[in-house]
Amino acid sequence: MFFAPVLRTRGYTPSLRSFDRGFDRFFADALGGFAAGANVQQDDTHWTITLDVPGVSREQLDIGIEGAVVRVATKAEAPRQYKAAYELPQAIDTQASEARLDNGVLTLRLAKQVPVSNVTTLAIK
Repeated sequence: MFFAPVLRTRGYTPSLRSFDRGFDRFFADALGGFAAGANVQQDDTHWTITLDVPGVSREQLDIGIEGAVVRVATKAEAPRQYKAAYELPQAIDTQASEARLDNGVLTLRLAKQVPVSNVTTLAIK
């Protein structure tokens, strides 16, 4: 694939910026939708997400889980600001999940929630 440099002038800047945002979204979706500093691994029962958050302590981080969405953000008093949300393909079991911060690396071990079948059988009369 060949990429050519683009010279921008003031007249074309707004339309090219929207093109750039679309291009960035395309590559983010192609790479799984995760940020460059995030590493995601999975096995049969868990997802493991590692994030680089140097200079941030445990007390300065907020981690929220709602369904299949994980939100990680720093509080306002943190020396570095970080905010990200990740949507996983399956709901997360919050009771069996854990988070650990070691040397500026946040490791989230998120348990996959086992889907519950609501199928009922009907008796034939």
